[in-house]
Amino acid sequence: MEKHNAKLLLAEDDPNLGNLLQEYLTVEGFEVTLVRNGEEALQATLRQKYELYLFDVMMPIKDGFSLAEQIRKTDKTTPLIFITAKSLKLDKLKGYKIGADDYITKPFDEDELVWKIEALLRRKELIIEIDTVTIGTYTFDRKNQQLICNDYCKRITERECEILDFLIQNQNIVLKRKDLLIAVWGKDDYFLGRSLDVFISKIRKYLKLDKEISIENIFGVGFVFNVPQQKM
Repeated sequence: MEKHNAKLLLAEDDPNLGNLLQEYLTVEGFEVTLVRNGEEALQATLRQKYELYLFDVMMPIKDGFSLAEQIRKTDKTTPLIFITAKSLKLDKLKGYKIGADDYITKPFDEDELVWKIEALLRRKELIIEIDTVTIGTYTFDRKNQQLICNDYCKRITERECEILDFLIQNQNIVLKRKDLLIAVWGKDDYFLGRSLDVFISKIRKYLKLDKEISIENIFGVGFVFNVPQQKM
C-alpha cells in the first residue's frame, strides 16, 4: 500500500475494534486520532483539520449519522466512510444522503478498509482544478466552487463540482449512469445511484436560469447534458 501520512479521525465506541483499527492504520502510514463517541469526534474536528473521517454509525451520546449531519453543514468535502453493523438499504441510503462517500460493514477485512481509504484520498488528490468554464450563459468557477450567471452566484459542494465536471467533459452525448457513478464515487451500486439522482436534481435547479441547458434523463441508460454548442 502507498503511504499517505494522512490525518484520519476514527470514531468507534468499541474499544477492542477501535484500538485494533488505530494500530493497523498507523502501521499503514496514517496518523489516526481515535475517539469513543460522536461528541468527542465533533470536538476533535473543531481543534484540527482531518483528511478523512471514519465514523461508526451506532455510538453513544451522538450517533454517526447525527455527527456526520452536523459536520456536513460546514465541511462538504472531507471524505467520510461509515463503519456499520447494519446492511439495510434505508440505512445506507440515509448515510449517502447525509454525505457519506462509502460504507464498510462489520465484520470486514482491514485491507479492504485501507483500500477504500486510499481510493478516496487518491480521488480527492486527482480532482482537476479548472479555472473557469463557460456553460451557456453560466460561468463555472471550479477552483472557488461557484456557478455564476449575471447577478446570480451559487457556491456548490465538492461532490456537485465533481458531477458537473464530468457532465461538462461529456456534454451533448449519452452518458451512461454507471460511468458517471464510477468516475465520481469509484463504483456503481443502487444506493449511490439514488444519491446521484438527488445531486442531478440540485444541479438542474442551479442551471435553470439558462433555458437552453438541460440534463436529460435517458431511461435505463443515463443522461445527456445538453449545452448549445455555439455558446461554448
